[in-house]
Amino acid sequence: MSAHLLSINMVSYNTKDITIQAIRSIDRSLKKSWIRTLSHSDVELVVVDNASTDGTCEAIHAIQGELCFDVKVIRQTDNIGFGRGHNLAASSSDGEYVLLINTDTMIVEDGLSKLFSVYLTYNKPVSFETAIKYDTSGLRRHFIGPKLLNPDLTPQSSAGAYFTIPTIIGMLFLFGDRWGLTRSSPGTATQTDWVSGACFICKKEYFVELGGFDSQIFMYMEEVELFHRAAKKGMTIWFEPSARVVHIGSASSNKSYPVIQLFRGLLYLYKTHHSPKELALVQYLLQLKARISIIIGIVFGKPYLVETYTRAREQLSL
Repeated sequence: MSAHLLSINMVSYNTKDITIQAIRSIDRSLKKSWIRTLSHSDVELVVVDNASTDGTCEAIHAIQGELCFDVKVIRQTDNIGFGRGHNLAASSSDGEYVLLINTDTMIVEDGLSKLFSVYLTYNKPVSFETAIKYDTSGLRRHFIGPKLLNPDLTPQSSAGAYFTIPTIIGMLFLFGDRWGLTRSSPGTATQTDWVSGACFICKKEYFVELGGFDSQIFMYMEEVELFHRAAKKGMTIWFEPSARVVHIGSASSNKSYPVIQLFRGLLYLYKTHHSPKELALVQYLLQLKARISIIIGIVFGKPYLVETYTRAREQLSL
């Protein structure tokens, strides 16, 4: 039997201030609205620190006694990345349910309790009445992600369709993110192909059954790859707008890094799960995107574009 009902798993890397801010927001959210299926002793926080040098671990230990949940800090001697960090957190946690959450997040009001309550409805109904109310009909919502918000509380697109070839074309050349082709922020509970890895909840057994994140992906696209494997096993992924979480974004990286890792992630996704012909087409599309962006950078005097896409194009030869 699990010692805790819910394990909140977090991976940190030189983000001391926002990590403490995130932990305190979890504490406030839980204290604000403890649901009847969750008490203080049911929750643990597991933080895997990827060899931070900014005093993150010491700062967490300093506030540990103020928090309403147990805290476990696993200090690494090197940076093992986001996916491997969460895999380690999952293997070190003992909750029946796990909430994976970024350090650059803040729970809005009782968002954490709302997310957990909705998840229980579809995975372990707390009563006959709630089972009838939500009409589960045996349907499992294996993974659920909350509505992510920007720091100004505007919606942040954090759910979307799988990256098929048409979707990739829309993302790279048709500004697909702007009109909801590649990602969006639905206003109602919606089944989707993926939700942001910045925050989602599941039963630990589901995460373990899938083998966790692919350890070959250092950062970015790991959730898309995970949920692709989940869908193949018949698991479902849902977006839940009633639970809200602020996501700052890119707190541990520079501006070029997400673009470079997106190229790397798409290539890995297609090398791993698709045919050589499809991989070749994705390589061509990424090469074309890089060339166009470099030309735009040169013509309009934007060295950031030149540098970013020159480095991104290097991924095509790896």
